[in-house]
Amino acid sequence: MKFSDFNLDEHVMQGIDAIGFENPTPVQEQAIPQIIAGTDLIACAQTGTGKTAAYVLPLLHGILSDKNRTDTIKALIIAPTRELAVQIDQQMEGFSYFAEVSSIAVYGGGSGTDFEVEKKAIKTGAEVLVATPGRLISHIASGYVDFSHLQYLILDEADRMLDMGFVPDIMKIISFLPKTRQTLLFSATMPSDIRSLAKKILRNPKEINLAVSKPAENVLQAAYLVYDNQKNALIKSLLKGKDLPSILIFSATKSGVKELERELLRQKFNVKAIHSDLEQDQRKEVLREFKNREVQILVATDIVSRGIDIDNISLIINYNVPSDAEDYVHRVGRTARADKTGVAITLINEKETWNFKKIEKLIETEVKKLPLPEGFEKGPDMNQQKPRYGGSNFKGGKGRGKGGFKRKSGRK
Repeated sequence: MKFSDFNLDEHVMQGIDAIGFENPTPVQEQAIPQIIAGTDLIACAQTGTGKTAAYVLPLLHGILSDKNRTDTIKALIIAPTRELAVQIDQQMEGFSYFAEVSSIAVYGGGSGTDFEVEKKAIKTGAEVLVATPGRLISHIASGYVDFSHLQYLILDEADRMLDMGFVPDIMKIISFLPKTRQTLLFSATMPSDIRSLAKKILRNPKEINLAVSKPAENVLQAAYLVYDNQKNALIKSLLKGKDLPSILIFSATKSGVKELERELLRQKFNVKAIHSDLEQDQRKEVLREFKNREVQILVATDIVSRGIDIDNISLIINYNVPSDAEDYVHRVGRTARADKTGVAITLINEKETWNFKKIEKLIETEVKKLPLPEGFEKGPDMNQQKPRYGGSNFKGGKGRGKGGFKRKSGRK
């Protein structure tokens, strides 16, 4: 099947052709006709499957097909994070390059000037708002947001918004929207809470379920059983002398991200970190540099594990085992995009073996456990559940081990 088979507006097709898309992904193939038909939709598809285009393209087609089109807000896309909101807006701009559909990304963390720019765009009739919940509520509370002509509501990464506690905000926003509208809910997973939310806000929805909950087959997955005080030394050993243009390391904590960045900088690696302590402009600049290969290694908390479109990442390292097995799939999904190959390595300490077993059960695959490099003492085993105290686990070091640091608790 080709995109031309959807009979999309010619200006949308020009955008598709300019970007170089030819064949839709499975979620696009199933969702686009349903959305064009005007039905409400629940779509369950994991990251990297092209779900943003699955709703952006028919949304643009619908706006351009409206014979009574006015300069008013016609569509609202709600996303859980500012990074995802920016990405969606960028895709909107790309696909609508020839269509002249106006859009604005509305998210917190910026300056007062940013808020005024958003306010002006909202008041003068941006046709598509891409917003994080909190920032949008701030605009709504100011009394100038007019949703009376809204036709489309899209919730992207709905499960993530539920995890982040945004459901009350979402319901508050929906209370300001017309009851007659088309509502689309996209989610990587479909727990019972998401289905409960869908029943409240959707009308007789069609359903698409493409969430396999498995990493792509072209991802080489491996793991090391390693104590925390060995992890930094192991990462340096894995990266030293490797010609890998793009490496993404996930750490469970903000403090861990900062300390690992400092350690790698001391070893002269080209590395930067992204976490919630950075200003929004700083985070955007770090992501830009990483996307453009100006920075080789990005150390990050989970804020970039979903929804950020960074292609051709050579290596993913999970510094900690994700506590949620689904998060493992999303993290690993950052590599091997668009039929490329990639490598994902997870570091498992003695307290994380149980969580990793849950991951292997979910993906129905036993991930290969690699031996530690020469010079490392034996790490824990998969049946070890209790922490081991004291002693060095890297030859030549004491306590924390050479190059190691104590991982602090608390997810950020």
